[in-house]
Amino acid sequence: MTKTVCIVGAGPSGLVAAKTLLHDVAPGSFNVTIFDAQTRIGGLWPTRKDDNAGQVHPLMATNQSKHLIQFSDLAWRDSDPEFPRAWQVGQYLERYMKEYGGADIRLGHKVVDTELQDSGSWKVRTESDKGSETSVFDYLLVTTGFFGKPIWPDNIPKEGEVPIIHSSKYRDIKSLLPESGSGGDKILIVGGQMSGVEIAGTVATHLSSITHAPGDKAIPKSKRYSIHHVVPRPSWVFPLYTLAKPDAPAPPFLPVDMISQNLAVKPQPLKNTVGHISVDRARVVNSALQSMLGTDQSEFSAETKLDGDYLDQQPFIAVSPYYMDFVRSGLIKLHKGKLSSLSGTTAILSSQADNGERIPDIAAVILATGFDPSPSLAFLPQSVLDTLSHSPSHPNLPLALAFHSTHHASLPTLGFVGFYRAPYWGIMEMQARLIAALWTAGLTPEKPPPPALQAALQADDTIARTLALRDDPRCSQFPMGDYAFLMTDFARAVDLTISPPVGETPPLANGKPMDILTPARYLAPTASEAQRAQARQSLESTHSTALAGLSGGRFVAGAVFRSLLGEWRLEREIVSRLPSHPSGRFVGTGRFLLREGTADGREQSGEDGETGTKENMKDWGLECLYVEDGDFTASGTGLRFRATRRYVWRYDEAADRLGVWFARTDDAARADYLFHELEFQVPATPTTTPNEGGGEQRNGCWRARASHLCVEDLYDVQYEFAFRAVNLRQWRLGYTVRGPKKDYSIEGVYTRDTL
Repeated sequence: MTKTVCIVGAGPSGLVAAKTLLHDVAPGSFNVTIFDAQTRIGGLWPTRKDDNAGQVHPLMATNQSKHLIQFSDLAWRDSDPEFPRAWQVGQYLERYMKEYGGADIRLGHKVVDTELQDSGSWKVRTESDKGSETSVFDYLLVTTGFFGKPIWPDNIPKEGEVPIIHSSKYRDIKSLLPESGSGGDKILIVGGQMSGVEIAGTVATHLSSITHAPGDKAIPKSKRYSIHHVVPRPSWVFPLYTLAKPDAPAPPFLPVDMISQNLAVKPQPLKNTVGHISVDRARVVNSALQSMLGTDQSEFSAETKLDGDYLDQQPFIAVSPYYMDFVRSGLIKLHKGKLSSLSGTTAILSSQADNGERIPDIAAVILATGFDPSPSLAFLPQSVLDTLSHSPSHPNLPLALAFHSTHHASLPTLGFVGFYRAPYWGIMEMQARLIAALWTAGLTPEKPPPPALQAALQADDTIARTLALRDDPRCSQFPMGDYAFLMTDFARAVDLTISPPVGETPPLANGKPMDILTPARYLAPTASEAQRAQARQSLESTHSTALAGLSGGRFVAGAVFRSLLGEWRLEREIVSRLPSHPSGRFVGTGRFLLREGTADGREQSGEDGETGTKENMKDWGLECLYVEDGDFTASGTGLRFRATRRYVWRYDEAADRLGVWFARTDDAARADYLFHELEFQVPATPTTTPNEGGGEQRNGCWRARASHLCVEDLYDVQYEFAFRAVNLRQWRLGYTVRGPKKDYSIEGVYTRDTL
């Protein structure tokens, strides 16, 4: 007999739940209706570049790669970036909906209340522009997630003398700042966890771009602004790409979550390592994180340093490519404490030291204070919320649900999918499978749950664990469960076997190839040939990405580009073999100033992309304006003079290519034409090897070469980039220039000034 299911929410959780009930269990078992208050699917994820109405910036890059942001049976396209933009995630969901249809999706229909009937069925009332409607369903599935409404602290007014917004509403600097201006020059960001770090890095990127863009500035005098980030304590901040082999001479880079979800380095059997974090556990994890980053973060700022008592506390992690170097440059300034109040244009902080720090001249405030999930549950009856131990005062753990936030035994016709904080795409697909298994077993009274599911439910302690963690001062950042453990625990419960990886990668330090846990490795047993083909495509993409990073030097160009940001100390020696060109020594600085990519000069290489409407123009990503300034002292004569030069460095993410462009002589902020592109040399062995021109290759660095013919002069360019874990610690740039009237060599060494 077909049962009816009401799903509340047409985001990724609702769509994967509908697909699971309609396509992965016996055909005709369920009839599914999805209600969503929005007029589009996707939930948080916008489906267009210009969809600014939601809670996620459509151009925001995800902090997980497409290898984890996926469902088991729909592959991303090869042309999609490793870290998709939010609007691209929305379009992935549109493709998923079209591929696995069958649900009655009613957009613009808000579920306003529900009523549990004596029979166990649910009366559901919705409102739309057509009025109020009521329907009855056998099952109710809540897929509204955690992002009910932004949390607004009680001590912060909704309106003030300066703009105050939640981070979910930030789109660009120009719309943040008032036209007339408050006279203030500080953008205050409040919140120290992932969203705070991410929004601070985003705002800094936008501000840097406006300041260093060529032409007229979108904001006059943008250089006067700085970003002040208020945090209770610092976090470990990881870039999007991190190291697979930290001790390798030329360390390979991979997407950060491919490293964190590598089963080959996880102790077996897997355990749930999050929740209550003991001091001993905190020390182990903090030490590991410091080793992965290669720093206690003191090189960026005294305020970002993690040592002493911090190492005894549960770790907090954030992901942002440019945040730390913006801190080092001073564009982002950290203040330890909490925002106590806002008086006019002055922020008053409180901290453990209770020094009452004041930050004057505030221009705008962005609250990165998280979300309250309770409004997403407002349609449930109070009696049901009481059964679920609903606690609005615990926004991280608002409900006490069984088996990893899926259900409650006393409410067998109510289920939850996507009620989970952390990397969640694979988890919500597993949650949907567990709900489907529970409800399928309940279709006939004489059919009990399968033995594996019965055993899993009997051993489950999620409710007690959740209640114990609510007021635990040592509760972890994401307390609902370790991703790898949960994936395997769900798989055992629903009797799914993980598939092997496709192909092998070179061994890591422990001698084992990578074993990356992605959703595609848990395909439903009932999958069709088309679904299996999609899963295999995903697995092959993951394997080729890992192989390209470990063996082919992929992502190194991006890691170099990211790590160049900011100021370097430069010492350069010039040796000329012709008397017409002096030899000498240059000492000064080289600054890399981040900005949005520009079209200048690209027509020279056929890359202009200036066709059609603005919406169709190519997204050039990011680039850096390089500004060099210092003193040159000629050998022999001792003649000394000021010297400066400019280039534009551009990183093409799709091609993983780093290029250097000459700046125009009439406008040094604009690119003129291509100088050269770096060709990274993958080392054959980790030992010291001879260079082609004699000498030896320095250990611990990536080498790149380039060649450029400038009229009649041939420039032979060589680079060496030495990393300390994920960050550049030093790099070298050498030229050999030969032509009818030129014969000289240049070698420059770039180093950071550290604390």
